[in-house]
Amino acid sequence: MNFHLRAYLLGSWSVERTLRDRSSGTRGTFTGVALFSPADDDGLDFHEEGTMRWPTPDGGAFTGPASRNYILQPADSPDAMDMTFPDGRPFHRMSFRETASQDNHWCDPDTYRVTYALRGPDEFSYSWDVQGPRKDLLLESVLRRLAPDADGLGS
Repeated sequence: MNFHLRAYLLGSWSVERTLRDRSSGTRGTFTGVALFSPADDDGLDFHEEGTMRWPTPDGGAFTGPASRNYILQPADSPDAMDMTFPDGRPFHRMSFRETASQDNHWCDPDTYRVTYALRGPDEFSYSWDVQGPRKDLLLESVLRRLAPDADGLGS
């Protein structure tokens, strides 16, 4: 596969995420923007921010800002990158290659399983299936490339 993941990801992407707590039937959403920008050592900084909507126990809804940051480092193949938390702790491997598009992350006591899918030159998706004694979640995200001046992050 002749695919360079770093080059593909560079830039700004819209993010649409559905969140489902399978144990309670609760459903929420996240909409926002993800920015993949150059970092040291041929890596990428990954910054995501947007708005989370989640039902509250009283029948209302929480709506508020949400953000997160990760670092992607080159892996042993140009079609994969290793994602870490900002403090350097390993998170998982990101790849669209069929034989490597899935990975796991243990967050005691729950297991997070991610699956990536390349949908085209300007769209990809990933889903997190989270299971364990504390969580039973399905988080599904679709990212679509934005025009260079439409990132919404003020850059």
